[in-house]
Amino acid sequence: MPVLKYHPFAPDLEDLPTGLRVFQDSVARLLGDTASRPWTPPVDIFETENELILKADVPDVDQNNIDIRFENGTLTLKGERKFTNGEQLSAHRIERSYGAFSRSFALPESFDADRIRAEYRNGVLSVTVPKKEIAKPRSIKVEVSNN
Repeated sequence: MPVLKYHPFAPDLEDLPTGLRVFQDSVARLLGDTASRPWTPPVDIFETENELILKADVPDVDQNNIDIRFENGTLTLKGERKFTNGEQLSAHRIERSYGAFSRSFALPESFDADRIRAEYRNGVLSVTVPKKEIAKPRSIKVEVSNN
């Protein structure tokens, strides 16, 4: 059993056992205290020869609650997953995070912000940013001269 620091009046959350921290987070969410732990959806970023693809896991986020903006070289994904609990439901456990989120990514000038596309399917938001023609790799044919 690990040795824990004793703080009689203000225990440090990092010193609490994991189970107690999970319980505290669940109670905070149940009471509506989402500010204590903001929600940040995970994002994968892939690059192909022609584009950059960002995939964000945002299940149960209404498509109308998603905002994608590109400004000053920064791509920002914003949205909100709303907590809905019908009157007939009694929550036994709430582990998922709710509320607003925001993720920002700096993009180099080699990407074409005017042609950004977004698709939302099965809880995954896919944002595709094409490369500018000048940034795409190209093959140069070498000619042989007969001297």
